This record gives sequence, structure tokens and C-alpha cells, in this order.
Amino acid sequence: MPALHMRGVVLPEGETRDLWIVNGRIRLTPVPYAETISDGGFLVPGLVDAHCHLGLAAEDLDEVEQHALADRDAGTLLVRDCGVPMDTRPLQEKLELPRIIRAGKHIARPKRYIRDLSEELGDPADLPAAVAEQAADGDGWVKLVGDWIDRDAGDLAPLWPDDVLAEAIKVAHDAGARVTAHVFGEDALPGLIRAGIDCIEHGTGLTADTIDLMVAHGTALVPTLINIETFPGLAAGATKYPAYAGHMLDLHARVRQTVGAAVEAGVPVYAGTDAGGGIAHGRIVDEVDALHEMGLSRADALGAASWTAREWLGFRGIEEGAAADIITYDTDPRTDLAALRTPSRIVLRGRVIHPAVI
Repeated sequence: MPALHMRGVVLPEGETRDLWIVNGRIRLTPVPYAETISDGGFLVPGLVDAHCHLGLAAEDLDEVEQHALADRDAGTLLVRDCGVPMDTRPLQEKLELPRIIRAGKHIARPKRYIRDLSEELGDPADLPAAVAEQAADGDGWVKLVGDWIDRDAGDLAPLWPDDVLAEAIKVAHDAGARVTAHVFGEDALPGLIRAGIDCIEHGTGLTADTIDLMVAHGTALVPTLINIETFPGLAAGATKYPAYAGHMLDLHARVRQTVGAAVEAGVPVYAGTDAGGGIAHGRIVDEVDALHEMGLSRADALGAASWTAREWLGFRGIEEGAAADIITYDTDPRTDLAALRTPSRIVLRGRVIHPAVI
């Protein structure tokens, strides 16, 4: 593969720099005879979808690959997969697809999550062993279902006792894995956060008290804001459970206040679309826009889907020796997020990708 050369304003630093790409890695010292592929514009570390489901709503790996390409062409070069029933490891070997961090299967309880998508445990005491299994099978993340509708109660309710959560999360941490959980409502949050969970997905039930707990424990939040827009539809389809329907409408109505309070308090927030779970793939820019609307500055909203998210997941930005996953934009996306919809160049694993116009 020939050496490549790029020049532009490198974000987040904002300095004009030259960089070279050799064998898929970035170099900051000149490389003779390199081919210039980009001169001018703004160079951004590849975008991240920190909550995505590649293989959740697909018949086979060929269909999953098309979903992954839709994400890639929108600028998503790194995906944290948040639980799927399908083994997507073969896709990790395809150089043209985004990098995938797998979390294995969701862990839930019978009739307490979407049918056929999770590892279902009849006895909550089996959670630590199930977490150990998923930690060994994934790429450093385990996904729990923290709450879901309890049909007997007619509303959202936690799935796991607090003492079992604490043991299970310790098992994951001892194995070098982090744990995240799907949580819509309020009641599951204190136990999960106090148990040491690393991330909360959705988090629409956060209150001042649980936001303070997240800050104290360093717990991250991936609010999946474009997914939250589906709550009114979920409520409309739950006529048998009026308490649940009303609860979902209330959570939706106050999401701006909830996420805004978390941002203001200093909770680390990252961009995730929940693509595959009723949301189309390739919508990372919509999520960045939504984060900005919730109170993040344009630069911070972009960082939540780029350099800060990459660092959180253990990937580097545009620096010496880092993987060459870079997007070029003609105008500064820190001042105009609309620029994210028209990348002029995408480089993935040091290979030039010609994206479709988004």
C-alpha cells in the first residue's frame, strides 16, 4: 500500500498540520513520495457510534454488512456494539467495515426483554456466571438489561437485586471488562451505579440524586436521544399497561431537562444512535445534532462522537502511531454541524473510502 499524505486543520487541537499514513498508521514526519489525498479542510478522528446493534435486526451477516456500510458512509468508523444475538466476529475481519467492539448478548430475565434477543436467566443469582461468560465472549464490554416492563406491576421495574449486581460487576471488572445497562426508568439506577457499573444507556429516569451518584462514581451516559423520540409510539402501543404508557410519555417529555442536567453536572456523555433497535443505521450526525440541542456545545457534541468517545473506548485520535481513521470536511464542523453530512474524504485503516453524499 503506497504512503499517503494529508494536510489540514487537525481537530480537536485546531492546528494546521501535515500527516502521513504508512501501513495504516499515522506518521507526523515526512515520508518520501507519499501521495497527497487531502490538502485543506478539517481533519477529524473517525466518528464513533457508542450504542449500536449490528446484527439485531438482520437475517444474516450479508445484511449486517450493509448496515455497517451505512454507518461507515455516515462517518462512523468505530462502533460499540451494545448487544446482539448474532455472532458478528467475521465482520471484524473486513477492512472496509467500521471497527466493531462487541458486547455479546444482552443478559435479561424471562419475559423481561424483547423475545429471542438476550441470554435469559431464570434465577437472578446466576447473573455473575452469565456476566463471566459474556465477558469472555465479547471485546471488553458486557450488556445488562437493567429495567423493562414488569407485566405484573404494569410498569418499568428493575431486573436484578443490588447485591447480585455488585457481585456480577466485580466479576466483569476482574476479567478486564466493563459493564453497561439498558435503563429507561428511575428505580434501577441507584443499585446499578452503586454497584460500579461503567455506563448507563438511555438514562431517561435520571434524577438529581442519581446524577450526583454518576458523577461520584465516574459513570458514563449514552442517552441515545434519537431513540428516545420513539417513546410516544411505545406508549401508544401499550394500552394494556396504562401506568407504563404514562411513565414513558413522562420520561420523553422531560428528556431535555434530564440530559441537560447530566451534562451540566459533568457526567461523561457519548453519542450513540441505538441503530438496529428500531433506528436506521447511518444516523450518527442526527445524534450529534440532538446532543447539541440538549446543551453540549457544538465542539463537545462532536467530541462525544469522535475524539472523546475514542479515548473512552481505548482508541487514539490523530497522533503519531495511531490508526489512520480520519474524516476530512471542507468546513469546520465545530461551528457548523451540518458539515458532518458532507465528508470530502474518509480514510479507514489507512485505506481511502469514497463516501456517498449523506
